[in-house]
Amino acid sequence: MVNTGDTAWILTSAALVLLMTPGLALFYGGMVRAKSVLNMMMMSFGALALISVLWVVYGYSVAFGNDVGGGLLGDPGEFFGLRGLMEDATSEEGGLPAMAFVGFQAVFAIITVALISGAIADRAKFGAWMVFAGVWATLVYFPVAHWVFAFDGDEVVGGWIANDLAAIDFAGGTAVHINAGAAGLALALVLGKRRGFGREAMRPHNLPLVMIGAGLLWFGWFGFNAGSALAANNAASVVWVNTLVATAAATLGWLLVEKVRDGHSTSLGAASGVVAGLVAITPACSAVSPIGAIVVGAIAGALCALAVGLKYTLGYDDSLDVVGVHLVGGLWGTLAIGFLATAEAPAAVDGLFYGGGVDQLWRQFVGAVAVLAFSFVLTLVIGIVIQKTMGFRLTEEDEVTGIDNVVHAESGYDFASLGSSGSTAPLAGQARAEARNTERTLA
Repeated sequence: MVNTGDTAWILTSAALVLLMTPGLALFYGGMVRAKSVLNMMMMSFGALALISVLWVVYGYSVAFGNDVGGGLLGDPGEFFGLRGLMEDATSEEGGLPAMAFVGFQAVFAIITVALISGAIADRAKFGAWMVFAGVWATLVYFPVAHWVFAFDGDEVVGGWIANDLAAIDFAGGTAVHINAGAAGLALALVLGKRRGFGREAMRPHNLPLVMIGAGLLWFGWFGFNAGSALAANNAASVVWVNTLVATAAATLGWLLVEKVRDGHSTSLGAASGVVAGLVAITPACSAVSPIGAIVVGAIAGALCALAVGLKYTLGYDDSLDVVGVHLVGGLWGTLAIGFLATAEAPAAVDGLFYGGGVDQLWRQFVGAVAVLAFSFVLTLVIGIVIQKTMGFRLTEEDEVTGIDNVVHAESGYDFASLGSSGSTAPLAGQARAEARNTERTLA
C-alpha cells in the first residue's frame, strides 16, 4: 500500500535536493573570477545532465542492487534501465513507490559529482571534466553509495559500512562530502596550481551570487537531510531542526573566527559558514540533540574557517575550498557522532560523552577513513589517465585568456552592449560632470 503522505514528502525533498545543484552553480560561479563564471556553472549543469542518465541506466542498480561483492558492489544488471521498478508498487523502505526512492537518490549522486568541480576551477577542460564525471560516478560514487546507503532487507544484501560496520551516516557525510572532498584534493594535485596562485589576488567576482547560492543550498538541504528519513515522521522533524540550528551555529562560528583573526566578518565567510554547517550536520543530524547540533555546527564553522588556509601552507590549489569545507567538515561531522550521539535522538545510539564508550566512535572512524582512501586513490588514477590521454588542464595561454571565451565561446558579462545608444547616455553624462568638476578644481 502506497503511503501518499510519505511519497509526497520524498518527491518534494528530491526536488529540493535537485535545486541544490543550480544553487551550487551560483555559489561556485560567484566565487571565481569573471572570466570563468560560465564554465564553473556549466560544470555543475553538465554533471546534472550526465549523472541523471547514468543513474537510470545502471547507477541505481550498482548502488542499490543486491550485493554481489562482499558488501562492495550492487548487481549492475538487476535494475538496468530501472527495469521492473515501474511495476513495483512499493519499495522495501515501507510504503514508498520504488521510483520515488530512485529519484531521491539520483539527486544525491548528481550533487556529489558537482561538488568536486570547485577544486579545479579556472583550469579544467570541459570535455575532460565530463569524461571524469562519468567515470568517477561509475567507479567511485555508485559503489560507495552501495557501501553506505544500501541496507539489508528481505532477501536483499546491502553494503558493508551500513550493515557490517554499522557506522551512522544519515544523509551522506561519508558518501557525499568526504567522498567529494578527497576526490577534489586528488584532482587538484593532478591538475596543479592555477597560474599566479599564491602571488595574484583571485577574489570572488560576484559576492551576491555567492550569497544567493548559499541560501539556495541551505533551503535545499532540508530535503537533503530531513528527506533522508524516507517518511514524514518524527525523525524527519528532529533532523529538520538539527539542520537549521547547526547551520546557524556554524555561520556564527566562521564569522567569529574571521573577526578575531582578520578584524572583519565577511559575506563570503557567512556563506562559507552556512555550507560548513550543512556539511557537518549531514551525517549526524539523526544522532544528536539540538544542543549537540549547535556544538557540531559551531565547531565546524570555526574548524573549516581555519582549514581553508591549509592550501597555502601545504601548497595545493583547491580553488574554492572543497577540501577545507567538505572534506574537513565531513570528517568532523562523521566523527562527532562518536562523541555527541545520544540515544534520545532517532538513531538511538550513545556516543562517548553520553556513556556509550568508544564503540560508535571507532566505527565512524573506520568508515570515514575507508571512503577517504578509496576516493582519493581512485580519483588520482582516473585524473592521471585523463591528463595523459586527452589532456585535463587548459594550456597556460588559454587560462590567461579566460576559460569562458576559449572553451564556451561566451562571456558571463556582455560589456559590449554598453556601446549602444541607449546605454551610453548615462555614462556620457557622468563623464561630462566629472570633466566639469575637474575644471572647477583646476580653476
